[in-house]
Amino acid sequence: MKKTLLSLLAAPAILLTSHTLAQEYVTIKMEVDVARSAEQTWAAVGDYCDISEWLGIDCTITSGDGSIGTVRVLAGGRITEVLVAQTPLSYGYTQPAVEGQFYNLYHGFMEARPVSANSSKLIYTLMLDVSNLADQAAKDADVTRRRATFERALGSMKEIAEK
Repeated sequence: MKKTLLSLLAAPAILLTSHTLAQEYVTIKMEVDVARSAEQTWAAVGDYCDISEWLGIDCTITSGDGSIGTVRVLAGGRITEVLVAQTPLSYGYTQPAVEGQFYNLYHGFMEARPVSANSSKLIYTLMLDVSNLADQAAKDADVTRRRATFERALGSMKEIAEK
């Protein structure tokens, strides 16, 4: 009886441990040169809900004032993102876990980095766990899709900033 009880108690721990070991994080780093200073670039595209302009997705601030802890909701409420890092020329965000769904630890970071007095780079980095995807082909396709989406967004940001 004691042995059976210990086996039943250990089973969830083994499952949790095996899932933890299976995580597979990918980083997708993208950048574009902008013919404006970093400050001008950030002023044009760096507001937390400017994503609606350069990604073409609706954005609503549901709590906060634009500083760390601010929550934005995208795509009619399908996506929630929390601002977790911020400097004068950058911000980072995460998507919180949703009960009953795989948690991929999705994080994004956007920065306007000075290159010269009149030029900058917009750098956008995504990080997430792709271990829930069926095979390497599915993982590669997911990364390719995300990269294409955010490279288009960087192109839009460049256009907006250089106007």
